[in-house]
Amino acid sequence: IDETTNRDWAMQQLDYAMGSVGHSYMVGFGVDPPERPHHRSSSCPDPPASCTDGWAETQPGPNPQVIYGGMVGGPDLDDGYVDDRMDYMHNELACDYNAALTGALSKMIMLHSDNK
Repeated sequence: IDETTNRDWAMQQLDYAMGSVGHSYMVGFGVDPPERPHHRSSSCPDPPASCTDGWAETQPGPNPQVIYGGMVGGPDLDDGYVDDRMDYMHNELACDYNAALTGALSKMIMLHSDNK
């Protein structure tokens, strides 16, 4: 195993997720982050307004509630991405997306602290 090559690749992936391609895939962080993730609670208006089925589908702007740190599904097969809450394939928030990022960040922090 070439540790340097693998570390460089992991850092490249983290940079990609946070915006090296011109936009981030993490809500609320990085370069031009997603504002319209496919997430019911995030899409609902501020209380006491009602959040009925279909309300978010008609809203053109960002989701009223920001889920800071949530990772969206990411790019399509051609590396394209559109911040569209109705495109659940690329804009769904899911814990497993965050899990991989958390693991990679933890390792980078560990490596950084070992080099001090």
